[in-house]
Amino acid sequence: MFGKRLRKPASVRVGGKRLSEILEAHAKFARAAEGGARAELAGADLARVDLSGAVLTHANLAGARLEQASLREAKLTSADVSGARLRKADLRTCDATGANFAGADLTEADLSGAELFRADFTAAVLKRASVRAANFRQAVLRNADLTGADLNVASLRQTDLEGAKLDGADMATTIVRKV
Repeated sequence: MFGKRLRKPASVRVGGKRLSEILEAHAKFARAAEGGARAELAGADLARVDLSGAVLTHANLAGARLEQASLREAKLTSADVSGARLRKADLRTCDATGANFAGADLTEADLSGAELFRADFTAAVLKRASVRAANFRQAVLRNADLTGADLNVASLRQTDLEGAKLDGADMATTIVRKV
């Protein structure tokens, strides 16, 4: 599923610009360097794009189409990914601290080892997602659908799970504690 036929950012155009150029300008923006510009990728078609290791801190990816994209080891700190479609996306070991995934579809996505501290997954769909060893500490999973998800070794310390669907979720070794 991961790594097969991924599109390179240089071959993808968003709003008339090459995605690779948008990512370069955004990396400068994230460092507060001259010539930087925030990545405005709301609603963009980024399905099957290789964004591995990309710096997307504070990027706007709201409603973007990211099915089967690779965001492995990407920096998504404080990014807006609300309402995005991330079905079967690879987000392994990404840093999404404080990111907004409210209403996003992460069905069958792989978030294993991801840093999701204080991230917002309100009403997100994580059906059959793999979130092994992910850190959801102080995250909001209110009304999220985690049906059939693999949550083994995940940390759900101080996590808001009010109304979350956990039917069939594998939580045999999940760390769940209110402190």
